[in-house]
Amino acid sequence: MKNFTKLDQPTGRSIYLDGKEYLFFGGTSYLGLATDRAYTELFIEGIKRYGINNGTSRSNNVQQAIFDQAEAYASGRFGFEAGLLLSSGYLATQFVVKMLSNEGELLYAPSSHPALWLDANPGITGDFRDWSLRTVEYINQSKATSFVVVSNSLDNMKPERYDFSVFGTIAADKRVTLVLDDSHGIGVLSENGISLTERDFLDANIELIVVASLAKGLATDAGLILASQKRIAEFKKSNFYTGASPSSPASLYAFVNGEQIYRKQFEKLQENILYFASLSKGYLNTVANFPVFSSNDISLYERLMEASILVSSFPYPLPTDPLLNRIVVNAHHTREDLERISHAIGIS
Repeated sequence: MKNFTKLDQPTGRSIYLDGKEYLFFGGTSYLGLATDRAYTELFIEGIKRYGINNGTSRSNNVQQAIFDQAEAYASGRFGFEAGLLLSSGYLATQFVVKMLSNEGELLYAPSSHPALWLDANPGITGDFRDWSLRTVEYINQSKATSFVVVSNSLDNMKPERYDFSVFGTIAADKRVTLVLDDSHGIGVLSENGISLTERDFLDANIELIVVASLAKGLATDAGLILASQKRIAEFKKSNFYTGASPSSPASLYAFVNGEQIYRKQFEKLQENILYFASLSKGYLNTVANFPVFSSNDISLYERLMEASILVSSFPYPLPTDPLLNRIVVNAHHTREDLERISHAIGIS
C-alpha cells in the first residue's frame, strides 16, 4: 500500500506521490478554503498587517484589535449573544467541559469526540436516538436537578445528523446545559449556520453552548465557543482564556474578511453535494447537505486507487471492525471529478 503520510504539499483537490497525480476525496477542508487562492491572499494580507503570530496572552495590556473583532463577528455570524476564541478546537472543548464539570452530572452521548472527554473515555456506545430517549427519562426521574449533556452535533463518519428535539421534553424543574461540538457542521450544513438549526425546543431551563474547531470547513486555526453573554463573561475570567496565547491573528483576519469568498465556496459545495448524491443513487451512505459519503464495501479503496483516486479508509468504529471508506466532496471538485469517481465506484 502506498504511503501518503509524509507529504510535502497541501492536501487539496489533487495529491502527488512519486510523480503521479491522485484525485483526492478526503480530509475535512469541505469548503476548500485551505487551498483557495483568494482566501490565501487574505491570510497573507493578515500576516502583513498583524505578523505571523501573537504570543502574548489575552490579559496583556497591549492587544491587537482583531481578537475582540473576531469574537464579536463570530457570535453575530452564527446567531449567538457572544463568542470566545482560543488557539484550537481541542483547547476550547477541554476548557468548556472542565469549567462545567462541577455544575452538574456529566452525561456523554455515544461516540463523543475525545476532545470532549473530561478524563478517560466515557465509554458510551450505541444508537444516538435510543441514548437520547434514555437520557431524558433519566434526567426527568433523577433526584438531581442539574446536568451537563455533552455530544457531537453529528457523526461525520457514518455520516449521521443527530436530532436533539427530544430534549424539549425535559421537566421544567431540571437545569440542563447542552454542550454540542459542531466542528464538522458549522458553516457547512447551512450557510453561516450551526448544525442545530431548530432551537424552539430549548426552553429556559436548557442552556445551549456550542464549541467548534474552525480548522475544518472554515480553514481557521482557532477554537470557538458560542454561548450567552453571561456565560462568555464567566469564561473570560478563567486562566484558560487570559493566560493562553491566542490563535493566529492573520487566520482570524481572513476569517473576518473572507465571508464573500466563503459564500461562493458554500454555494459550490452544495451544488457538488447534490450532483454527487444524484450520481450515487443511494449506493453510498450520506445525509442531506453534508459532503461525506461512506461505504462498507471493503474493496472500494483498492478499486479507487487503481483509478488514481484517493479516499480515507480505516476500521470503524473499532480497530477490529471492517473498513469504512469515507469519500469527502469539497467545493473545488469539478463535475468531471465527481463523474470520474462515480464511474470508478461503478455507480454510473
